[in-house]
Amino acid sequence: DAFAPFSTPPSSPSCCRRCRSPRSRPVGLTPTPRPPPTMVKLALALTAVLAGSASAFAPQNAPVAFRTGDVSLDAEAGAKRKAALKTLKKAAGAVGAVALATAGVPPAFAAAKDAVEVVETVDNTKKMVGLGAGVVAAGAAALTLTKGGAAKQDFLEAEPYWDQSTVPVNVYKNKAPFTGKVVSTKRIVGPKATGETCHIVIDHKGDFPYWEGQSWGVIPPGNREKDGKPHAVRLYSIASSRYGDDMTGNTGSLCVRRATYWCPELKADDPAKKGICSNFLCDTKPGDEVQMTGPAGKVMLMPEEDPTTDYIMVATGTGIAPYRGFIRRLFVENTPAAEVYKGQAWLFLGVANSDALLYDDEFQEAKEKFPDNFRIDYALSREQTNSKGGKMYIQDKVEEYADEVFGKLEAGAHIYFCGLKGMMPGIQDMLKGVAEKKGLDYDAWLKGLKKAKQWHVEVY
Repeated sequence: DAFAPFSTPPSSPSCCRRCRSPRSRPVGLTPTPRPPPTMVKLALALTAVLAGSASAFAPQNAPVAFRTGDVSLDAEAGAKRKAALKTLKKAAGAVGAVALATAGVPPAFAAAKDAVEVVETVDNTKKMVGLGAGVVAAGAAALTLTKGGAAKQDFLEAEPYWDQSTVPVNVYKNKAPFTGKVVSTKRIVGPKATGETCHIVIDHKGDFPYWEGQSWGVIPPGNREKDGKPHAVRLYSIASSRYGDDMTGNTGSLCVRRATYWCPELKADDPAKKGICSNFLCDTKPGDEVQMTGPAGKVMLMPEEDPTTDYIMVATGTGIAPYRGFIRRLFVENTPAAEVYKGQAWLFLGVANSDALLYDDEFQEAKEKFPDNFRIDYALSREQTNSKGGKMYIQDKVEEYADEVFGKLEAGAHIYFCGLKGMMPGIQDMLKGVAEKKGLDYDAWLKGLKKAKQWHVEVY
């Protein structure tokens, strides 16, 4: 009886396979419900019973009954062991998946895959039962699995996945902000980096949907000294895909550089002139509350209808944030977009030195796995020189590949710019010079890109 509600289809249409609530909002915008405590207890109880019942799956001449409440499994040698596990997955997975699947831990899915292989190929009772318990605990049986054992990230998609008509915008406003809770705050640059940059993961419990390329507004606590009014909202590009770093759809991440002001007279940072919001975020600890608005913007969204589209992503510093979301969606997560993507995503990132590189380990791993579809070029101003012998800035690095960049844009590629607004004059001067060398009217060329919606700019 405990499993009956989960084995019966819902009476009204569901938004996705992971959510049993009626479709009151568009597909991809309904949060995954949290399991009630009783379901967690049931899952853990079933795990304990399974782990302690090795005889249930041991090769025997006579059937052995395995019982948990109203669940009864007859396990015999050979083929019946498969049937037993299949039934167990249906019953235990129903509880285990609802209770624990939102953890989104990749090793759990790998363990589930291994457990199934053990049952099918190895006559090793202890190993089989131990791994079987892991399947129940992870709830992996009720998840959509791929051949590699990884869960699909397809439960926050539009229908079809590339349709942007349901993109959420300004769901939460200044007068009625959303309250998120910090999961973690971590410095992500080396000791020789120019300044401190932090990666902040915020739990929104699935109640604050967004798409890659959008921004969150953050309202720092306290009031302004000059007039006593609340601080104004600050916008930060979201640095994760819609599924979050844990791929459960319950979190989102920000990439924030701590803003400080060096006083030449004090020969130290002047705390009176530090950035209010960036320092608040970089100082947060797990459990701290953050008042948030948004999500904001559509200009940086990826057009995904054509899976052969090339993306050229140009960033300075924390302008890398939206591109991390792009890259995770295309090359890290198992999304509908990733399954069909055949184009090339090309990242240009400009920072001061190697210690200031952001998310490089993630990007290098993606490049190793998808060498034909993902490309990286860094401009390190204090470590590299340009063709003229000066410092290597982002526009210099892009200029090195000017012919290829122009060729891709002529073929329909989309180009994105994100970072400090000071990057754009140098970028545009470089593009204008290259266009003139090619005999192109730069203004007409740029107008054409904007008309075709291939030109995306978000600077601050």
